Amino acid sequence: MRTKGLLIASAVLALLAGAVWWSNRHPKTEDGEKTASPKLLELKQDDITRIEIVRSGTETTRVEKGADGVWRITSPEPLPGDKDAISSLVSSAASVNADKVVEEKPEDLAIFGLKEPRTRVVITLKDGKTRTLLLGDDAPVGGGGYAQVDGDPKVYLLTSWVKGGLDKLAVDLRDKRILTFDRDKIVRVELARKAGTIEFSKNAQGSWVISRPQMYRADGWSVDDYIRRLQDLKLDPLLTSDQKTDLEKQFKGGEAVVSVSVADAAGVQKLELRKNKDRYYARSSAVDGFHLIQEFDAKALDKGLEDFRNKKLFDFGFDDPSKIEYRGEKRQLSLTKSGEKWLDGLKPVDPVGVQTLIDRLRELSAASFPESGFAPPVIEVTVNAKSAEKVLISKSGGKYIARREGEPALYELPASSVEELEKAAADVKEAPQEKKK
Repeated sequence: MRTKGLLIASAVLALLAGAVWWSNRHPKTEDGEKTASPKLLELKQDDITRIEIVRSGTETTRVEKGADGVWRITSPEPLPGDKDAISSLVSSAASVNADKVVEEKPEDLAIFGLKEPRTRVVITLKDGKTRTLLLGDDAPVGGGGYAQVDGDPKVYLLTSWVKGGLDKLAVDLRDKRILTFDRDKIVRVELARKAGTIEFSKNAQGSWVISRPQMYRADGWSVDDYIRRLQDLKLDPLLTSDQKTDLEKQFKGGEAVVSVSVADAAGVQKLELRKNKDRYYARSSAVDGFHLIQEFDAKALDKGLEDFRNKKLFDFGFDDPSKIEYRGEKRQLSLTKSGEKWLDGLKPVDPVGVQTLIDRLRELSAASFPESGFAPPVIEVTVNAKSAEKVLISKSGGKYIARREGEPALYELPASSVEELEKAAADVKEAPQEKKK
């Protein structure tokens, strides 16, 4: 019992200490209102044209907005900028709030590290005027650091996240992508491998299709995922000159795995991936140098044709069909949706059975893609949703081979999925008659 009482007392004491801490950090005025956080800077983001982060005894990081509105790193060397990282920096510089005022009129700035500040953040506006924020030492307790703003003698305490949002190096702001294409404007992707070349392109509807080695339906999700993986490849910005030299050596001595070309509105970018012993190395046409690629990412880029083919027999997906024509050896159906009801010819049918049939059609998926084996069809299905799709299913021995009308590709279907489809068609029944009241 004594132990339990001590635990309760400790919890109450912790709550009281937390309340005192919160109260001290957020004091109230005489009328009980909380005081607002002190504001050091309040600027319009669109007015900012340059931010210079000057560090004592080390590099100066400078980002500038060009006439085209694009932010670029201009110091310590010209580098492409990370759009999101620089946007965050500009946002942080435009509105700087302090946690509290530490000293109104400090007698000695040295004790705060502000007599000779470690970092100066100089913000240039489009009218040519500048505002300067001085960042001093870290606070001894509670995190954060001391700061001053030009024209104001006060010493402020910035929280660690506010200070961190301003105190950036070029490495934090540079674009680390190995390929810099615009994902929304890609028109073609090509994979050159030992097994052959695969090419994807967009059709008139804006969907991905496989255009080489011949026209096939593509699994759009797989193509998009491949592009995302390409875009997510990142370089290591902290390599030494010796490490860069070694990467070049390893790449040139490696065996080719795949060469990927991506074409967007701005042109073509190329990535060459090679394997040397048990490691993967890459070279990009978009950025200088050679890069170490993680095994997981490398294997995700070394894909074959079947990895991208659309295995689904129907494209209607989750669109609701309006008409289904089913012709099998055991059952023929001509289903039309009328309002909320389904009709087989003129007879109402149970919508639950029709939904099961639709589900089985959606699930039809290839186990493999044979080159031959299609025989006279035993099942013909036409589904009307956004467009009409007709599928023919044949049986040869114990195998079911299907094809879509108007397309050369063949799909081998698991026998179980065809048997489930036939059962679902057989189970479509007339709707029970409504009882008269």
